[in-house]
Amino acid sequence: MKKILSALISASVLAGTLVPMIALAQATQCTLRYSMTDLDTNCYAGRTVSETITKLWGMCCILDALYTATNWIFIALAIVVMLLIAWGGFTIATAAGAPEKVASGRNYILYALIGLAVALLAKALPSVVRALLGM
Repeated sequence: MKKILSALISASVLAGTLVPMIALAQATQCTLRYSMTDLDTNCYAGRTVSETITKLWGMCCILDALYTATNWIFIALAIVVMLLIAWGGFTIATAAGAPEKVASGRNYILYALIGLAVALLAKALPSVVRALLGM
C-alpha cells in the first residue's frame, strides 16, 4: 500500500510540474538571450523568434534555453568549486600534522578540480549539441 501511495504521489508531482511546461512549450515565440549569428539562421539576441523569420526557429529557442541552463549550471558549480578548494585548504592548514586530515583536505581539493572539469563540460555542451545537429 505504501509503495502504491508513494508512486501515486510521485506521479502526481511529476505530472504537476511537466504538464504546465508542455503547455507553455506550445507558444510560438521565445525571446533569445544569446546571439547565434554564426548559424545559417537569423537568431539575434534581444529579439523574439517571430521577429526573425527563419526555418530553424525552434532550434534557436532550444539552443538559447540550453545556453541559459548551462550558464546557470556553470555558475553554481564554480561557486561550489571555490568553496571546496577553500575548505580543503583550511583543512590542510589546520591539520596540525595529522595525516588523515591532510589527506581529507587533498581529497576536497581533488573533488573540487573534478567538479571544475564537470563545470567546463557543462559550458561546452551547447557547442557539442550544435556540432551533432550540424548547425
